[in-house]
Amino acid sequence: MAAQQLDPAVEQRIETLLAQMTPEEKVGQMTQVDFSVISLENGQDLDNPIDQAKLDAAIFRYHVGSILNTPTTPNNKAQPVEKWRTITQQIRDTAAKTRLQIPVIYGIDAIHGATYTRDSVLFPQAISMAATFNTELSFLEGQITAREVKASGLDWNFSPVMDIGRQPLWPRLWETYGEDVHLASAMGSAYIAGHQGSDYSAADKAPTCLKHYVGYSYPLNGKDRTPAWIGERALREWFLPGFQAGIAAGAPAVMINSSEVDGIPGHANYHYLTEILRGELGFTGFTVSDWQDIIRLHTRDKVAASPREAVKIAVMAGVDMSMVPYDFSFYELLLDLVNSGEVPMSRIDEAVGRILRVKLQSGLFERREADLPVAGNFATEQAAAVNRQAAQEAIVLAKNAGDLLPLSKQASILLTGPTANSLSVMNGGWTITWQGNAEDWYPKQHPTLLQALQAKSAGKVSYVGGQRFGEEINIEQAVTAARQHDVVVLALGENTYTETLGNIDSLSLDSVQLQLAKALFATGKPIVLITFGGRPRLITDIAEQAQAVLLGFLPGMEGGRAMADILFGEVNPSGKLPISYPRASNDVTPYDHKPMEAFEMVQYQPLYPFGHGLSYTRFKTSGLRLERSRYRLGEEVKLSVSVENTGNRPGKEAVLVYLNDVYASVTRPVKQLKAFSKVALQPGERRALQFTLKPEDLSFIGPDMRRIVEPGEFNVMVGDESASFEVLAD
Repeated sequence: MAAQQLDPAVEQRIETLLAQMTPEEKVGQMTQVDFSVISLENGQDLDNPIDQAKLDAAIFRYHVGSILNTPTTPNNKAQPVEKWRTITQQIRDTAAKTRLQIPVIYGIDAIHGATYTRDSVLFPQAISMAATFNTELSFLEGQITAREVKASGLDWNFSPVMDIGRQPLWPRLWETYGEDVHLASAMGSAYIAGHQGSDYSAADKAPTCLKHYVGYSYPLNGKDRTPAWIGERALREWFLPGFQAGIAAGAPAVMINSSEVDGIPGHANYHYLTEILRGELGFTGFTVSDWQDIIRLHTRDKVAASPREAVKIAVMAGVDMSMVPYDFSFYELLLDLVNSGEVPMSRIDEAVGRILRVKLQSGLFERREADLPVAGNFATEQAAAVNRQAAQEAIVLAKNAGDLLPLSKQASILLTGPTANSLSVMNGGWTITWQGNAEDWYPKQHPTLLQALQAKSAGKVSYVGGQRFGEEINIEQAVTAARQHDVVVLALGENTYTETLGNIDSLSLDSVQLQLAKALFATGKPIVLITFGGRPRLITDIAEQAQAVLLGFLPGMEGGRAMADILFGEVNPSGKLPISYPRASNDVTPYDHKPMEAFEMVQYQPLYPFGHGLSYTRFKTSGLRLERSRYRLGEEVKLSVSVENTGNRPGKEAVLVYLNDVYASVTRPVKQLKAFSKVALQPGERRALQFTLKPEDLSFIGPDMRRIVEPGEFNVMVGDESASFEVLAD
């Protein structure tokens, strides 16, 4: 892959700055500290919690290049937009007084909107955005997020996650775009395009950061920050392409895997960080460590005999910036390594040059104040409307026996279950707080599912349950109430979490939820099962008994309204699963499995397959045609197909194009998604769609670990149709 384009004027300015900088100033640029390092003690509730003396020390003595995170509170609470602008302005003003006036770049985890700015527009999490199969919505999410981040005075967003989500136990699964390479690449690239535009120095744009390079998402035991075992072919087939797509989309920063792959910690992996990321993928931006992960090479991973050796290993492997984050130990140790000659100045100049490049390209050197006003750029009606559409398209109708849904607004409904009356369970981690579980801090203008149903219903909506996830639900009371209503809406799932605090030992729901479901089924009332949460918790027995199943995952602040819209038929569901929903705890197989995983007694039999999603109308694909039946190596394959709404309601349908390489020198998946398009159709409306498969869509990692296309037969599959073509040798 070709390297990202470099601007000669920017490169000249970098050379000039490097020639002027002292070793101390250079090492400082590679240092990133948490806000707590510059904060007043117990100053969290002040309009400006910065301790100017601490800020001066960080910038004038240690020359820090970056600050991150929200002002420290017991749970890292989101701040008002004007407070953020005050904080970041003071940092800019202080940096402007330094000898070379090199700005600080402020980083934040704005992973589904400006998550740490109060009252920002918070979208569905990535797993739910992937369920929309709508790249336009992902583009708009990026656009709106960048605008609100910049209106907050912040500079740089630690998003999107481009590692692939193929381990359902992993507590950060919901931060990914799911299990498929093409879907994740397309959704992530669209997000970056919206967030950065053609010039991320623009007032309403900001640089992104790809996470977490690479293989972090696939721990063998499913626990966060535990080892992954990924062979080189699997690495190149499934895990690198998302990052390659993000780099091609222009992302200028990469955050490093907090764990290890095949025994090598991410922050010590020269092969991954330098030979592949730089040499093969052509990345010219800078890498940043994850939280404390350099010192952990010594304290946890035991590959470094001392903190000093840990710094040397990480920097020489290819880490450009250290998220230290609580002190200046990285600065002191690296400066000593530079002065002793153990880390050459050429490596320091390389890292600092990359950091300066992003700061220059971000326009930070020219910016003396937040250049995007709050009015008209923060929490606008237009942004809220996009968010609501995203939530509506993210929800997956998995089952609708007897067309129970949509419900009549006159229906008498009992709503119960632990996720029925909570905003946090629809948003997940990195929402207002790190763990996202501070329900009392959620904005009251957004309704829970209960509040949304009550607002829309013209009938009776009763509720039995605790006010928070984990509070006791009176099962006997729920059963008694169920007998007095037409239908039961049972809202199950999981509480909020992220990272290691979200580690679990089983995908099974807790016993209380199972007992509640069993008791309600015994009443004989029709039951609509709704789930919220970041992982596919096992619901097989419940789903088989329920008349209807709606999978909500994490639809964001508008999730309650969107779910009510769908339940009452104001919105026709159009979400499709971005993962294979497992039927059992030890039967986790992705849709793009190998032939032997569906051979004889072994079967691909999830509860719901990847791409599954029903509608209140019916869609039919027909007329799949290839431009021709034979192609030469290197030629594009053009195809067309028609999709028709054969039902009686308007609806949206994501048309998915799969490819199978029939015979190859390396076993190939039974099918792989290679293209998709989402269309809105009126009843009776038909539309012809055209798709183009590029040569790389036919490629795979060959026996010698190089990407190749082999001559032979290929199958294309769309809906119930398939067509074949042949690739001829030159």
